[in-house]
Amino acid sequence: MKLIFPRIDYKEKAIDYINEFYEYGSEINGAGGLDYFLKESTYEDWLENVIGYMDVANVAEFDVPRITYFCVREEDERIVGMINLRLSLINFSKKDAGHIGYSVRPTERRKHYATEILFKALKIYDRMGVDEVLISCEKENVASAGVIMKCGGMLKDEFFSETYKKELKMFVIKQGKDKR
Repeated sequence: MKLIFPRIDYKEKAIDYINEFYEYGSEINGAGGLDYFLKESTYEDWLENVIGYMDVANVAEFDVPRITYFCVREEDERIVGMINLRLSLINFSKKDAGHIGYSVRPTERRKHYATEILFKALKIYDRMGVDEVLISCEKENVASAGVIMKCGGMLKDEFFSETYKKELKMFVIKQGKDKR
């Protein structure tokens, strides 16, 4: 699997990715807002938004810079997941969301893609010198919690999120060669 920065030639594959979540009635997380843009606007507008979030100097004061990637299976170029990497944390992102949001399409779950996606994200944060990576999941999402713990996550807190109106678990993953 490879991480691909979103681009126009992935438009149909990205739309298919989001539509699968609707087809299976599955919640969408870690898609960098693609689902919202496809409802309210266009894929092209979403691409512009994704690029804008990398413009660190011009990200809104109440928000954080971030990078979104498609997680693409090399054999068939199918988008099997998406990941959203927050480059800094403030307010909401520090308390409720953490550094990373990710998703795996419903028909590709239980194939270890989530673990592979999270490991790739951790390598990026390690290269950026981030010593501790925060990542949250819904309290009842046992699969996601298992992936996070498999990648070195240690439970930091359990709490009710006013933002999401759900019980969450926040994990911390210590970075560095001797930590994983």
